[in-house]
Amino acid sequence: MENSVAVANWRSYINALIAAEISQLTRYCSSVIHLSPRTSDTGALLAAIDCSEKIVCGSVEELATMKFPESVAILLNGTFNHHHDIEGLLGKIDRALPRSARVVAVAYNPYLRGLYKLANYLGIRSGEEPSTFVTTTDLNNIARLSGFEVVRSRAVGFLPWHLGGVGSVINSVFSVLPIINWFSLASVITMRPLKALMQKPTITVVIPARNEKGNIEAALQRMPDFGAALEVIFVEGHSTDGTWEEIQRVAAEYKDRFNIQCFQQTGKGKADAVRLGFSHATSDLLTILDADLTMPPELLVRFYDAWERGFGDFINGNRLVYPMEGAAMKFLNWLGNVFFAKALSTVLGTKLGDSLCGTKLLSKADYERFIAWRKDFGDFDPFGDFELIFPAAILGLGIIDIPIRYRDRVYGSTNIRRFYHGWMLLRMTMIGFFRVKLGQRVARA
Repeated sequence: MENSVAVANWRSYINALIAAEISQLTRYCSSVIHLSPRTSDTGALLAAIDCSEKIVCGSVEELATMKFPESVAILLNGTFNHHHDIEGLLGKIDRALPRSARVVAVAYNPYLRGLYKLANYLGIRSGEEPSTFVTTTDLNNIARLSGFEVVRSRAVGFLPWHLGGVGSVINSVFSVLPIINWFSLASVITMRPLKALMQKPTITVVIPARNEKGNIEAALQRMPDFGAALEVIFVEGHSTDGTWEEIQRVAAEYKDRFNIQCFQQTGKGKADAVRLGFSHATSDLLTILDADLTMPPELLVRFYDAWERGFGDFINGNRLVYPMEGAAMKFLNWLGNVFFAKALSTVLGTKLGDSLCGTKLLSKADYERFIAWRKDFGDFDPFGDFELIFPAAILGLGIIDIPIRYRDRVYGSTNIRRFYHGWMLLRMTMIGFFRVKLGQRVARA
């Protein structure tokens, strides 16, 4: 009797660990669909996952007949470890899913085959023994062949005991330690469908501006043709050089060429300006163009094309590829940008070339999920870069960088305070490390 209780507690705890990881995504999805659960699956993992709607679907054929909400997660619990044609399975799933869906797979560690065999023998596991084990390299290749991209992979579960909270701390810390994290009991893998759109999405360009009077008209003059409906939103923030008056003048002069909205901040900071602009946007896609025009407006069409063609659902500018023009970025600023790109890549498990480029593009539907994420995570980013990049990585959007050549300013001066803002960015990175890399992995007893 004691053994059966202990086994039940171990299973419950491991399920809680795995569910905590999956829930980072699913709590911001409309629904999670458990596809083709095995006969030995009790449904405990699905029950532990945080999502407003949970559905069990018996087959891929049934999945193909379903109508999906804007964001849906397909759960495959151990399916890969009991299947002999993963590529074929994923191919069928891909054909049934919209672009906004995500597949979340729980897979056993290929380095621990003997442990699972022993667990079956001791009765800790139930059902048939897993027969298929895929490495990270294997799964990346299989995903690509079947129309998917692996956008997130997290090691979960090293110690199957809670131990009054000590086990959760160990499981959290071990997951980030090099080499040790190779030996987790399972991995949670998130994949996104690689699909282009048949219909061109509309786009809103938000232009935050503070003391940028000399750049306002040029921003419109240099705006590219997206081949789709375009909306431009200026957000002015406490300028002292007549920027607001210039925005009003330009908006009236160009009203026949562009759909233009203009707003003034009551709050402060670029993040507040972007939020204000995005809240009034009416298009399918949202992007940001800094009014200093150091990111050439002409290149915005490359961000749009990359999203439309399915290369990523979060398009991020990268200023660190090409030589910068003149004094566009001082050496210490360049060094800080490189550091934060590397640091966030480690924290989020997503490769970033430049985490602080002001230009980013995403869908309005995804941004609405970002708002819900920010309310849960905490509102701590005055710049707006991290509060977009963090949920883009956690929600498995698929981030891709667009290289740009960073230009000199032709008007005004930078609003960046190098050391003060650098300290704030470092603080935000550390918050991300504890809340994303460590904190959200801890399961409750």
